[in-house]
Amino acid sequence: MLAGAAAFAATNVDDLFLLVAFFADRSFRRRHIVAGQFAGIAALYGASAAAGLVAATIPADWLPLLGFVPIALGAKKLWDREEQNAQLPASSTVLAVAAVTVANGGDNIGVYVPLFANSPAYAIALTGLVFAVMTALWCQVAYGLVSHRALGGAIRRYGSRAVPFVLIALGLWILLGR
Repeated sequence: MLAGAAAFAATNVDDLFLLVAFFADRSFRRRHIVAGQFAGIAALYGASAAAGLVAATIPADWLPLLGFVPIALGAKKLWDREEQNAQLPASSTVLAVAAVTVANGGDNIGVYVPLFANSPAYAIALTGLVFAVMTALWCQVAYGLVSHRALGGAIRRYGSRAVPFVLIALGLWILLGR
């Protein structure tokens, strides 16, 4: 259980900053961000657990290609801003957050697969529960920062403007192999 919490924290510090950016962007609803984050973490967990159970690995050469996901989302947000800040449908925002979480999850998979490959099935399932609790904690901390009396105003004012650029930079970072 402690190993799962440590693995989650070590691989998701960057997600905390992305969550802050998403919560600061008024075109994203809180429940859609939370749902998208849970979906993204669940996808990373599921892929890693499956790979760990069969002792397979995801080809390392494919992971950088996931960088195109946040680049496309960032470019779309820049375009939408020019088009009077068009609102995304709820399903799109959930999928956008989930896609960015997965695209940013190369390090997660790289850590989780070996962890799961050396764990019995019950420990993998227990780690999934730990990941769910940690995901909820991450969402709460990020939302708390955006809602903070002293910090929230500046985060909301500048955070929504920064989201497209943060996403594009993240995508380039992933494409270039970090």
